[in-house]
Amino acid sequence: MSLSGLSALRPLLAEIGDAKRLRVAAASGSLAELAFSRAWARLAEGEDQSDVALSETAAAVARARLAGIDAGVLAQAGLTPQQSLEVLQRGFDEVGGCVEVDLRARLRAALPLVREADEPPELTAVLARQPRAGATCPGVPRVIVEPPESHADHCFTVAAYAVLVSPLVGSDPVTPFLIGLAHHLHNVVLPDAGFAGEVLLGSHLLPVLAALEARELAALPAPLADRLREVLLLRADAEAPASQAFHAADVLDRVLQVHHHAQAAAFTTAQALDDLELVHAGPVQGFHHRVLAAAGL
Repeated sequence: MSLSGLSALRPLLAEIGDAKRLRVAAASGSLAELAFSRAWARLAEGEDQSDVALSETAAAVARARLAGIDAGVLAQAGLTPQQSLEVLQRGFDEVGGCVEVDLRARLRAALPLVREADEPPELTAVLARQPRAGATCPGVPRVIVEPPESHADHCFTVAAYAVLVSPLVGSDPVTPFLIGLAHHLHNVVLPDAGFAGEVLLGSHLLPVLAALEARELAALPAPLADRLREVLLLRADAEAPASQAFHAADVLDRVLQVHHHAQAAAFTTAQALDDLELVHAGPVQGFHHRVLAAAGL
């Protein structure tokens, strides 16, 4: 196992995680929740799991900069499929240079495979409504951060992270993607009280989690359920490469989420005006500066 590439990958992971907080007018939910739902729908239809894992991760990379601009939007605007693909590839290329070279080529080639599917399993809508507890600790009052992420947000983000981390630990990309998508099936029923709540469940914790997970798996198409039962066993430790990819992705997402809240709380006007050039170059930039100066801003 070599995690030396994680520091180079981290900025991209943080941008991918921002899809939890990005939305579009045409659909309800964050962009991460929409991708979660679409990935599950494609898997439930029986689509090749490798195609789903690679194409949805590739779309997540492109979305880091393009946000809600996707092939469907570009088609409505009159672009041909090839023109739309070129836009998505430019978005992918702008941030994808840190991805391991062979995986980067596979992801880029999979971009055209993203497609909408029929109705996703009901679990996707419930997990999009089920908020995560955030950081909790036994015996200590919880810290509330607003808005909370959903379990759909977290699960899709972990799945995409796991694909990107997989070459660093010698894992195939598909298995940890599937683990990431499915590792909170128990939260379809179980509200999230965090680590503090898990400790209070005591000896009931593992039976409760197992029973609720089995309930959701039983409602899925049999081939998909069988595959998920197999891969979810890898959560038990961090020995196998796929286990390492999943657990690395899971902890990275949990900590990057906390970093997001800390950064948001510390955000300053100077960062927007100076670092991000909120009043950006253009034919009216000079006028904008005069307006702000006159207003004392």
